[in-house]
Amino acid sequence: MKYTIRRLCIFRDIKGRLLTILKAIALLPVLASCDLKPEKKPTPVAYQVLKLSPQQADTYFDHPATIQGQQIIEIRPKVDGFVQAIYVNEGATVKKGQLLFKISNPQYEQAMVTANAAIRIAEADVSTAKMNVEKVKPLVQKEIISEYELKSDEFALQSKQAVLAQARATLANAEANLGYTILRSPADGVIGMIPYKIGALVNSTTTQPLTTVSNTKEVYAYFSWNEVSMLRFLDQLPGHTLEERLSQIPPVILLLADGRKFPEAGKLQTASGLISTETGAETFKAVFPNPNGMLRSGASAVVRIPKHRDSALLVPQSASYELQNKHFVYKLSNDNKIISTAVEVTPTTDGQLFIVSKGLVSGDRVVLNGFNLKDSIAIKPILVEPDSVYANFYHRTQP
Repeated sequence: MKYTIRRLCIFRDIKGRLLTILKAIALLPVLASCDLKPEKKPTPVAYQVLKLSPQQADTYFDHPATIQGQQIIEIRPKVDGFVQAIYVNEGATVKKGQLLFKISNPQYEQAMVTANAAIRIAEADVSTAKMNVEKVKPLVQKEIISEYELKSDEFALQSKQAVLAQARATLANAEANLGYTILRSPADGVIGMIPYKIGALVNSTTTQPLTTVSNTKEVYAYFSWNEVSMLRFLDQLPGHTLEERLSQIPPVILLLADGRKFPEAGKLQTASGLISTETGAETFKAVFPNPNGMLRSGASAVVRIPKHRDSALLVPQSASYELQNKHFVYKLSNDNKIISTAVEVTPTTDGQLFIVSKGLVSGDRVVLNGFNLKDSIAIKPILVEPDSVYANFYHRTQP
């Protein structure tokens, strides 16, 4: 009996397991059908897109420069002596002929006194010689004395007159030397450093000048231009000679050390005419009027050379991103998918747009307001009118 009951229990257990397995097998088609349902595709996000077309644009080339005055005149003494007086301050603006320094040397004052005394003696000797000639003339005419006496007195007169002329020349030389002790400004300008103070001994061979006078009515901004960059720039300008091509460049701009724009425009000119074998660059200068004396010699600045383009592909700088010193934009493929594209760009004068020289062509579409997009992602493009993108740019660049 116990054996029969045990068999019945085992049978029931096996039966239950079989039913569980059969139910699981019955559910397999249902589960499989659930797995085969198509996934829901995400809805593409809308982004503003600009279709590129040629536009007018202005670019520029910046060159660090050093300012020099039209004239830089060294004031040096021509005579030896001590600095007796200084009539100007460093950095002062002076006019031509204005008194700058006085040098003390008693030797030149004594030379003046001696020269004046020598003149008075020579004049007295000349007067005496004249009297002798006048006294002898009637005696010769009356044949009281020989003509030889008259000739002798006349030669004596000429000798005294020569001595007088020599004395006058000595006086003039003494006056010139004394005049050299007074130093005046040879031109309008600005006083430089004054290394010697009152009481200092100076002479014509002194290493340092007493000061410098910089004429800054016009200033020259000197800068170096790389040979390759210069040739590429000039090749796009009309003309046969360098001067003809430089004349086609519009007025250049000067940026001061603090970034401000100097109010006066300048004209580009050649300076050295030679290309340095060490740097591979040629020196140019831009001439700027400086009516208010704002620019000083030795100042640093930036010469900005503008360039106009009639046909250029413009992309807002905000539509690009930089990675490892390269610029990229999000370009759209024909099926509206993102393609990160490297481009070569040049900033425009307003600092808002890039001129694309390589990487894009006319007709390409660029995402304007995308950020951290991934390649191959499809988007919904919303075309933006080019006029709305470039309107502010053209308004700012109009003269």
